[in-house]
Amino acid sequence: MFGRLLGKRMNRGLRNGVLPAVSVPPDAGVLGCRVLDSVGEPVRQAKVSVADSIGRTVVAGGADPYGNFVATVPAGGYRLTVTADGYLPHHADATVAEDAYAALGDVTLQYSPPLTLPEQGDWEIEPMHTSIGFTARHIGLARIHGRFNSFAGAIRIADSMEDSVMHVVIDASSIDTNVRMRDDHLRSADFLDVARFPTVEFYSDRFMHRGGNQWAIVGALTLHGVTRTVTLNAEYQGLGNGMEGEKRAACRATAELHRDDFTVSWQTMLARGIAVVGPSIAIDLDVQIVPKG
Repeated sequence: MFGRLLGKRMNRGLRNGVLPAVSVPPDAGVLGCRVLDSVGEPVRQAKVSVADSIGRTVVAGGADPYGNFVATVPAGGYRLTVTADGYLPHHADATVAEDAYAALGDVTLQYSPPLTLPEQGDWEIEPMHTSIGFTARHIGLARIHGRFNSFAGAIRIADSMEDSVMHVVIDASSIDTNVRMRDDHLRSADFLDVARFPTVEFYSDRFMHRGGNQWAIVGALTLHGVTRTVTLNAEYQGLGNGMEGEKRAACRATAELHRDDFTVSWQTMLARGIAVVGPSIAIDLDVQIVPKG
């Protein structure tokens, strides 16, 4: 009902020019839908991706607070994929005509079964299938991508996941941005000062379930001799088996660090007025854990 009514209004608006907020070129039309859950409530965090007939993404974005998604696209046939955490993906086909509105109406997402959590006990990070990466801006322009190559970590999974404990130790000297001169500078007293602070450590005993497969892991990060509270935004990806049948669990996590919080200020560069690295650093983790042997 909503989709048909909105479609009529949009088509009328396209013909009469009463929708100034929607700019539609002559060879294009408008595609839209409303994303709901199984009880008819809007799914506010839904993401919609629109691909053309050969699988190229034409447009992608999120639903508004009422679950609505509207996009202007060239006339043609499309495949929509609607996703949201805690729900099964939904796929639909649509044909968009010139100067017309293709209304898919209400798209109802079905809840996905929760992923099985790791069993209680001691687990450890498996370095071969784990990456600890970061991204920072260089001189306010290009991005620097780097990683730490040497680290170890252990997780004690409690009977209730929320009571679990994690401890990760990173060898600060293993920083690697694929440029030797820059890496040497990063290890120096200007930045990480690895001679004085050889490790970066993260300890957490607060695992907070945010719904679906999303978790917040709140802990203390010690970097450059300073300890601050940091929250990892984690997406649990489930259990699996390795090539030799060993059990493993995986997750992805992100965080944002502000280097001034850890007194990492590149003093000699800043004294000359050169902002070598931006104020924030994005952390990106891909982690696999295995039972501790």
